[in-house]
This record gives sequence, structure tokens and C-alpha cells, in this order.
Amino acid sequence: MSLKRERIVIKVGTTTLTNELGNSNLQRMEELARTIADIQNMGHEVILVSSGAIAVGANKMRLKEKPKSMRMKQAAAAVGQCANMFLYDKFFGYYDKTVAQILLNAEDITQEEKKENLTNTFDALLEHSVIPIVNENDSVSYTEIESEEKLFGDNDMLSAVVAVLCNADKLIILSDIDGFYNKDPRLYKDAVLIECIDRIEDSTYELAGGAGSRRGTGGMRTKLQAADLATTQGIDTIIANGGNPAILYEIVKGKQAGTKFMGHRD
Repeated sequence: MSLKRERIVIKVGTTTLTNELGNSNLQRMEELARTIADIQNMGHEVILVSSGAIAVGANKMRLKEKPKSMRMKQAAAAVGQCANMFLYDKFFGYYDKTVAQILLNAEDITQEEKKENLTNTFDALLEHSVIPIVNENDSVSYTEIESEEKLFGDNDMLSAVVAVLCNADKLIILSDIDGFYNKDPRLYKDAVLIECIDRIEDSTYELAGGAGSRRGTGGMRTKLQAADLATTQGIDTIIANGGNPAILYEIVKGKQAGTKFMGHRD
């Protein structure tokens, strides 16, 4: 039985791409590139939504602490974007893959003409087997960095918006946690992983906690919001642990991994 070819959006967060010192996790990034390249070789189309620019940039600028002012956050983002894309181009190049960078602002998705142009760009890249790498354009867009209730939330919501925009079959959010639990596993040893959720309801949101790692900005709630948006457009969404990028093989093959939120259209 042949594997169904799908258009897949993969979101990877800051905690997956960096280590505890804030440096790029080179081994993880190479494993991620190799796995995605292999998945594309299976016939799938892959879009990567990547965080980590501010954290990596702050480290390269040798800042003693996470930048707090807007000007320093945007400066760090500019440095970090360059560093991340250099590594992605290098690692994907090892496996004969071409990547493209797409930086988005909120208005790129809300304005109809820009949204149409963006969709056409994604389609053109995917038709030529290019892997688009997407991030929020933090170096020029201040709304995401400064707001308490971020629209994109460490790119969780951005990945869902991209998935809807590109009419993806599947959205995979790689985090530093194994999936969605009935309670916070960092606080409760008896927390149980929920393998499948048919519909996201108010009671589901009540189970979501606050922010996650200190290096990232996206907590489980933003991931749940992303899953909510994607699933209502018929896109299956999986939250899984990005510590082992090979888990992507299991997900693509339809095996149990992390938590699967079932896509549906009302």
C-alpha cells in the first residue's frame, strides 16, 4: 500500500533549536534537516515554521541576558535570522535540498492581495521541491514582540495560519513536551498523556497551562489555539516532542506519537 502524499507544515520551537546556554543545537538542527529531507524524498511537500531568532541572536551578540528593550529584541532577531538560515541552508544542503526564507508580518496574512501573493509564492516553491522556512519578521514587526497576548505565540499560531493558507493536510508542532496532558507533567507526576482529541472545547482549554521554557514564549495554550484554528479547517494537528526529530517518521506514517487533534469541518 503506497503512502499518501501530503502537504505538511512542521513547526519547531526555540527550545528545540537551542541548548540551555542559548547556543544553536547543531545536532538537533542537522537531525531535523535530515529527517525533513527524507520525508520530502517520500513524495511529501514540507513547509518548516521556525522560531529561535531572538534567542540565537542574543547569544551571538554576547548579551548577558535576554533582551528587554524593543530595539535590542529587533537587533537580536536580525542577527539570529541570519544565523539560523545559514545553518538551515548548510544542513539541508548536505541532503541536496534547497531552502527559501519567508518572513511574515500579521498584515501579510490579513490583507487579501498580500495573502494571495503569499499563497502563490508558497505554491511556486513547493512545485519546485523547495522547502520554505517561515518565521515572524521580528526585526521590523514590533507588535508580536511587545504584546503580552501574542498573535503568533512563538510561531504556534503562525504555523496554523500557514497551514490554512497553504491548504495543508497536516500540521505538526514540535515542542519540549511529549504532547497534551490532562495536567501539567512538570508539576504532577501522575499526569497522563492524551493521545487523541476529537474536538477542542472549553474543557480542553482549562487543562492548558501557562508558558513553557524560559527560552521560548509559547506555552501549551498557544499550541492549543493553533490546533483549534487548524482542525476547524480540516487539518489534523499533532503536538509531539521535538527532542527526537525522527518522531516525524512515525507521524507521517500515521503511527501514534504525541497528541493528535482530529481535523474536521463543521
